[in-house]
Amino acid sequence: MNEAHPPPVEGDVNVSPARAEWRASLSDAARAALDEDERYFLRQSLSTPCLAPILRAEGAVLTDIDGRRIFDFHGNSVHQLGHGHPKVVDAIRREIESLPFCPRRFSNATATALARRLVETAPGDLDKVLFAPSGAAAISMALKLARYATGRHKTLSLWDSFHGANLDAIGIGGEALFRRGLGPMIPGAEHLPPLNLARRFFGDDKPFERFADYIDYALEVQGDVSALIAEPLRWTTVEAPPPEFWPQVKDSCRRHGALLIFDEVKTGAKLGWGGASEYFNVHPDMICLAKSIGGGLPLAAFGASKSVMDLISQHKVFHGGTYNTNPVSMAAGLATFREVLTRDNYAHVDKLGKKLAAGYRKTLAKVGLQAYIAQAGANGALMFYPKEIRNYRDWTTIDIDLWRHYWFAMVNRGVMPQPYWWDEQWTISVQHTEADIDKHLAAFDDIASSLAKAQQERIGQPALSAH
Repeated sequence: MNEAHPPPVEGDVNVSPARAEWRASLSDAARAALDEDERYFLRQSLSTPCLAPILRAEGAVLTDIDGRRIFDFHGNSVHQLGHGHPKVVDAIRREIESLPFCPRRFSNATATALARRLVETAPGDLDKVLFAPSGAAAISMALKLARYATGRHKTLSLWDSFHGANLDAIGIGGEALFRRGLGPMIPGAEHLPPLNLARRFFGDDKPFERFADYIDYALEVQGDVSALIAEPLRWTTVEAPPPEFWPQVKDSCRRHGALLIFDEVKTGAKLGWGGASEYFNVHPDMICLAKSIGGGLPLAAFGASKSVMDLISQHKVFHGGTYNTNPVSMAAGLATFREVLTRDNYAHVDKLGKKLAAGYRKTLAKVGLQAYIAQAGANGALMFYPKEIRNYRDWTTIDIDLWRHYWFAMVNRGVMPQPYWWDEQWTISVQHTEADIDKHLAAFDDIASSLAKAQQERIGQPALSAH
């Protein structure tokens, strides 16, 4: 029960001394609950070891089994609404009392209303929607329909991207961690350099213009690509390509007969009211949504044009799913879009995001900590590097151990600043307040000087390996 280091299990990346100190601070009841959880439940890789059993999540605050209150800026990209938003809770309660389940050979008004709302919000001619219980399932649907719509099977995607942990999603994804040891992936899955390394591969002179030209070349030389699927920006660094990049790529896809699929599982509802499509002023051929759109319930959606979607109704593609239009999830999604993710609330989140980023930058300058802040929409990140990361070699010199000290010091002060790993990002929800931002900044101000001192002592020493 009181081991110095928790034994490595499942997909641990966090067995640092700081993690061991955290575990030692837990009560006997908390450690016993974690031990029982580990005995019976297999969690997702990279989610272990768990910090503590959570008893309540309300607004922007988590309360654990020991009564510890933690201001949550983690959210796993679901936190855009905060926890238990009253509008969503009321909608769920009404729906579960009247229609807790709907067999798939029937329709239900809530699903129809949500589909209509998404179509009215979507850009271009994305005028039909399918629902799914997870983002990975929506990605699979998009890939399947792209094959039938184009008569081709190849895809282009980006190395180091993430599109889900199912086998087909891993095949088009580019994170080695998820592909390791699996053998051959899906046939025809071709990969391009990641967005955040454009300068490394295409130089400092117009790197994204050259990258877009390379994509045009790849589409032409392959000749039989069904779709290019991509996250519109890399969320792990909150790094956005220039505004002209995606319109150029969309034009190339159109000319070469390929479909452009935006994986907006994270960006949809996070960058703004119209997601990445509005942010970059581009109309992809397909959009996949998940995470925030369910208000905390499992919900994903996939949108495309009528000509693509009608392949299903014409019986050219078979598709089904028991829980795809579960009325309770539909109710949560409808309340999310109708009553929570309003333009006024986006303005509120944007204001808080700018305040948090400005506060971090002020403290960084005050204490001389060599780091910078990246921010877009509801998300941002503290990067322990003296200037904007521009290539892969920059990534390898990030001081991971210093980041660990930052993360646990913040959590010990009642603020979870982001998911656990250095290339993740914070999420600000509509239920965060200016007082919450002040608490976050006060916690960082309290530890920043010690981080700067530790950093200075380590200059000239090699940074620790990331994994």
